[in-house]
Amino acid sequence: MSTDHHILNVLFLCTHNSARSILAEAMLNHLGKGRFKAYSAGSMPRDHEQPHPIALETLAHAGISTAGLRSKSWDEFAGPNAPHMDLVITVCDNAAKEACPYWPGHPATAHWGYEDPSAVEGGEDRVREAFKHTLHLMGQRLELMINLPPNHLERMALADTAQQLAKGQ
Repeated sequence: MSTDHHILNVLFLCTHNSARSILAEAMLNHLGKGRFKAYSAGSMPRDHEQPHPIALETLAHAGISTAGLRSKSWDEFAGPNAPHMDLVITVCDNAAKEACPYWPGHPATAHWGYEDPSAVEGGEDRVREAFKHTLHLMGQRLELMINLPPNHLERMALADTAQQLAKGQ
């Protein structure tokens, strides 16, 4: 399958789908250069489908659109009408340990662990800095991914490539 004409769908998973996975979804859609379409979900999404307010604030301050972002269950992406995923990336250690649903099409998988910025103690300013730092780290890794040559994004190489990017943190 050639990536020259194929948009790669990437699903970012985290337990609550309120912070790290939301940041990753928005960042990849911002940087993706039309080659990627990012989504995010969680095993236990946040109540009322609202991402963490500081995640949204951090994205807005970075000039990244927050339109349409919401916390959602990973079940939305396991059904027959869900978009086909090429790559599924867990961004928190808890989600990486959970039994994930069956993903149609057997997408490549990887784990890119990030500390939970919403769990930082020490006041709102420290939490804001933690979100900013997490977004920066994600941006570095995603920049590497989107700038890979097309042969590194072919189906057979995608899992290995994503796993190698995890080691580069």
